[in-house]
Amino acid sequence: LDLRTDRCLDCGACHAVCPECAIERHANGWVTDRDRCRACGRCVGACPAGARELSGTACTPDQLAAEIEKDAVFFEESCGGVTFSGGEPLMQPDFLEAMLVRARSAGIHAAVDTCGYATREVIDRIAPLADLVLYDLKQIDDGQHRRATGVSNVPILENFARLAASGVPLRVRFPLIPGVNDAASDVEAVARFVSRHRVTHVDVLPYHRAGLAKYLRFGVPTSASEVVPPAPDLV
Repeated sequence: LDLRTDRCLDCGACHAVCPECAIERHANGWVTDRDRCRACGRCVGACPAGARELSGTACTPDQLAAEIEKDAVFFEESCGGVTFSGGEPLMQPDFLEAMLVRARSAGIHAAVDTCGYATREVIDRIAPLADLVLYDLKQIDDGQHRRATGVSNVPILENFARLAASGVPLRVRFPLIPGVNDAASDVEAVARFVSRHRVTHVDVLPYHRAGLAKYLRFGVPTSASEVVPPAPDLV
């Protein structure tokens, strides 16, 4: 559930209908207490300006497969397919496994876009079913990875090695983020690690600011607003 402040009329209709009293008037506008909000959607229906929206819908593997298969004819003509991304798709391994099985049975190419932060068991379940894995590698140094993401990269690097050894087509996605991993030593460490596992495809993804609006809409504090996209010559 998110709020588009540029559309808000400050009428208080959302506050009036919230069964959890999760919406309160603050000095900077109407603020939703995320701990109390159950995302029931009543405020969405009550808002006359469309300032409140529910993002995403719940569905079963059968429902999602039916939607994907509607575009099968386009996949055939473009040699494309479906990519399971996120968020992090490996956080829902049962759902992802079911979708990969359905895609394979329908003859649809299926890619998994992941940061690799999962258990070995999940990796071993998913790898044989994926036609391609897009693997996000941010940082090789564990200490720097912890500072930037809050978690260790040990399982990420171990899972990468397992995938590379399994033979599944693997493509590295390297997000180039100023102040986080744009030093020559950072880039060289990624290059050495990738080449050691004989993976040849690496996409350099320069940091962009398109996601900042999402932080504002969801009321999540971030220091990302201070990060400037890298210069084209560095990329």
